[in-house]
Amino acid sequence: MVTFSCDVAIIGAGTAGMAAYRAARAHTDRVLLIEAAHYGTTCARVGCMPSKLLIAAAEAAQAVREAHRFGVQAEAPRIDGRAVMQRVRDERDRFVGFVLETVHGWPESTRLFGRARFLAPGVLDVAGQRVEARTVVIATGSRPFVPAGWRERLGARLIVNDDVFDWVDLPKSIAVVGAGVIGLELALALHKLGVRVRLFARGDRVGPLTDPELQPLAQKLFAEDLPLTLSATLDPTLDGDQVLVGGERFEALLCTAGRQANLDDLGLETLNLPRDVEGHPLIDRHTSQWGGMPVFIAGDVTNDRPLLHEASDAGRIAGDNAARWPDVHSRPRRAPLAIVFSEPQIAIAGASHSELLATGRDFDVGRVSFADQGRSRVMLVNRGGLHVYAERGTGRLLGAEMIGPAAEHLGHLLAWSVQRGDTVQQMLDCPFYHPVVEEGLRTALRQLHSDLHLLAPPIENCMDCDTEAEAGA
Repeated sequence: MVTFSCDVAIIGAGTAGMAAYRAARAHTDRVLLIEAAHYGTTCARVGCMPSKLLIAAAEAAQAVREAHRFGVQAEAPRIDGRAVMQRVRDERDRFVGFVLETVHGWPESTRLFGRARFLAPGVLDVAGQRVEARTVVIATGSRPFVPAGWRERLGARLIVNDDVFDWVDLPKSIAVVGAGVIGLELALALHKLGVRVRLFARGDRVGPLTDPELQPLAQKLFAEDLPLTLSATLDPTLDGDQVLVGGERFEALLCTAGRQANLDDLGLETLNLPRDVEGHPLIDRHTSQWGGMPVFIAGDVTNDRPLLHEASDAGRIAGDNAARWPDVHSRPRRAPLAIVFSEPQIAIAGASHSELLATGRDFDVGRVSFADQGRSRVMLVNRGGLHVYAERGTGRLLGAEMIGPAAEHLGHLLAWSVQRGDTVQQMLDCPFYHPVVEEGLRTALRQLHSDLHLLAPPIENCMDCDTEAEAGA
């Protein structure tokens, strides 16, 4: 048996694994990156980028359909499914190519291909080769979850989101099961591209919103645009060469019912690492350490904010601390930010409504509807609402949830304010151009400022105060 010795062994070469590799190499050249399937991140291959390519095509088709609302007459769009998917695959391969170029540019002596399994603490078997490592980073990612028995029952008619981006043509019909981020984005995109779609949710929610006013609004808005069944009892079966779901027949069933961590078959039973009641790793997200051992874990495998920027940050922390072991450093994490590229878009910045309730924070809510917001109405995207949450007493922004236009941009502004610790007054002191969608945020902040009964600062330090009212007071 061939034996390799290293300071840091990293299992998985996705976003988190690559970030861990770079961070560890800043301290030592004795790093080994182990990959079992293929190089290239989930984001580039089957996630962020190909899905946005499909969404971009869908938005182009929808723009043609909506042109008449502006007085611009155009023929109904003709969707060339083969051309749509050709562009998706070509651009997807281009993004993957950039990742491969990066990995293949790293010294071959620091890369090992094969499935890794722990034989003992610090000892791995990789396809019959022995690896002895001072520390190990687990960055094995996640995979789509499929309910038991569905694959056996539906065969090739059951697909997951990984399969969509290898399509040569668009299907005529598809059932999408799972109304989370992935299911919602793909269902809406395919619907706009002329595919007959129904979105089934096994629960009573659609998308990630937790605000008790915004979640029902999201359900209403998406049901206006897309056949949607909530709280569905599902027992899909094959009916000839079609899938029968909820009394309807479809060419295929796209299962987007969540993801599961790739922790099986790693030999983790030899390490006795702590987990929660659901089996998820109990980790310190500021050190990426799993338990008290020289084992670090990062990325989607942790079930902790499965987003690319979070995976990159966690991988960097894991790789840095693995190389420094036993001198482990605690690192700050960025303010939470999650975006759904639906129509309307969804964003959650900072703490969500449910998270604030769970922590017992004393907060108030500022609200705005986009129904009559000026710039939104001009662009005929005046649907949705924004809620901002601030701490009573201090006026400090804690978080926000929204569904509406430009959520991907407003979400960033709000997350930055949360991370800086801005107060409502400090945000109101910032410039708001006219007419822009961001003026809706100002409306919500003004309401929040009034409800919080915050004392106005002296006039010379306040850019958004009523000077006449202050002078007459």
